Amino acid sequence: METTNLSKIRRNKMLNTINEIKKNITDEETLTNLSMIENELTKKKYGLIWEEHEERVDKELETQIPTFEEVKDKEIVSNPEDKFNFLLEGDNLHSLYLLEKTHKGLIDVIYIDPPYNTGSDDFIYNDKIIDNEDGYKHSKWLSFMEKRLRIAKELLNDKGIIFISIDDNEIAQLKLLCDDIFNETNRISIHHIQVRYAEKSLADGKSVKPVMEYVLVYAKDYSQFKINLPKEEYTDASFIYEIKEISSGTTFKHKDNTEIKVFKPNEWIIEKKEQSNINLLKETWVSGTIYSKMSYGQVVRKYIEPRYNIDGLGCLYKVIGRGDDGLGYRYYVGPAKKGSTRCKMYSGMPLSRVEEINSQHGSFREVPISNLMNFAADFGNIRHEGNIPFNSGKKPVKMLKELINYHTKKDATILDFFAGSGSTAQAVLELNSDDNGQRHFILCTNNENQICENITYKRIKNVIEGYGKYNPLKANLKYYKCTYIPRINTEDENLHNNLLINIKNLIQLENGIEIDDNKIRVYLNEDELDKFSKNQSDLDVCEKVYISSDILLTSMQESIFKNNNIEVYIIPEYYFEDEIMEVM
Repeated sequence: METTNLSKIRRNKMLNTINEIKKNITDEETLTNLSMIENELTKKKYGLIWEEHEERVDKELETQIPTFEEVKDKEIVSNPEDKFNFLLEGDNLHSLYLLEKTHKGLIDVIYIDPPYNTGSDDFIYNDKIIDNEDGYKHSKWLSFMEKRLRIAKELLNDKGIIFISIDDNEIAQLKLLCDDIFNETNRISIHHIQVRYAEKSLADGKSVKPVMEYVLVYAKDYSQFKINLPKEEYTDASFIYEIKEISSGTTFKHKDNTEIKVFKPNEWIIEKKEQSNINLLKETWVSGTIYSKMSYGQVVRKYIEPRYNIDGLGCLYKVIGRGDDGLGYRYYVGPAKKGSTRCKMYSGMPLSRVEEINSQHGSFREVPISNLMNFAADFGNIRHEGNIPFNSGKKPVKMLKELINYHTKKDATILDFFAGSGSTAQAVLELNSDDNGQRHFILCTNNENQICENITYKRIKNVIEGYGKYNPLKANLKYYKCTYIPRINTEDENLHNNLLINIKNLIQLENGIEIDDNKIRVYLNEDELDKFSKNQSDLDVCEKVYISSDILLTSMQESIFKNNNIEVYIIPEYYFEDEIMEVM
């Protein structure tokens, strides 16, 4: 039965009233205000509704343009042939604003650990700690998160994935917000993370001890994202769930009712079963020489290979053969008992259901990911990680490595714009060490209480250089601070020139490179470029040149650069095109 939508009826009544009022009004300002009311009334009504709040950083963007300034003495280079990772100090909204220029659609993985809004001192909004007495506690948090998550979505590529840690305080609100921004059809999971063990007695007098936190997992586009499933070892013992004795003329029935009839020792025939859609030739383990064929005479490739013992029964052998549909089952045949000349069949699992990876240690198969993950021990043993004195809100490297590894790319770009202690950086570098990957990270954090300089940066430096029993993990790092340019254009303050001065840092950020004015150079005017093109000693060492879009290369310059194998790149106009147009 269709229900009556009372809200819609009341809304339509108000819209009709406004339309009648507008018929008798000619004042443009009044008509504009009435249209604004109409727009508010016609907005979608399912989902979160909250009081929007303006941040201090929103006001700053009205009069200033954020840019990056490199802190050169914090640069780390321990692997000169590799690209750079980046640590961005400043309000993460300003950093995201700039990353949208350099990395839109280029990020593979985002992990963030935002303020949980517990009502203590974990969430500061407009320089004020938000506590439980604030009547707009949830609205301010949602306003804060929505701006950042909408940019985060734009930064992800179509095969990207985002992970967001949270606890009970905002899990309900965050889920609805993410369902709206990323679309609920792209939600992969809500992971339940055990972060501590329940205590026998509660000192605070409460009856229930919270032990769980959550990680919301969303794909940019679920249809395009392929998760990297974990793998477990495929042991011989894991296949044994049915044992049959082999003798001439015996028929064995498998779980799918496909029959295998043994006509004589060492000759196997698969009977064709019309009613079965799994008409397969079995992959078979045998003790001795064997050939396999279909009942209608098709000869199948054979391969005999010794394998491991099962419970000391003796060596097993295998023949590989598949049916005409390309699928197969695994079977083991070997001695019925140690020293016996009689054989038994050890029937196995369908090959079509697993992806196997052969290695010197055996075979592995993919297994499903559980959304219940116990990291209580890891959270309890987190103090030593990174060798920095930061424990509140710190996440275990083991957990982050597992999440990041959901993405199949080993050269993924990972972003964390609530970097905190820098756990994500350590997880990326350790994961690269584990699987010879070439992942790179971009971390953003403010410098409240010198956290960026004394905690985040120090931890990354520790991991790269090695500490205690931990070996160095070679990597390169650039440290940027967020600075500002006035959003004005006068003779004294030429906006175009001011922005071009800061363009070098965006080029480095987008490409992960070092503009050293030697191998890689930037030229912003024709005179400088012309001088460079006539200096052969400079041409001999240069590999790449970035030039302003205002510069037109002459045919002579094009020929010179080509003959000297110098790549020429035009500096993208999208870096600051909108800002320049606003003041023209």
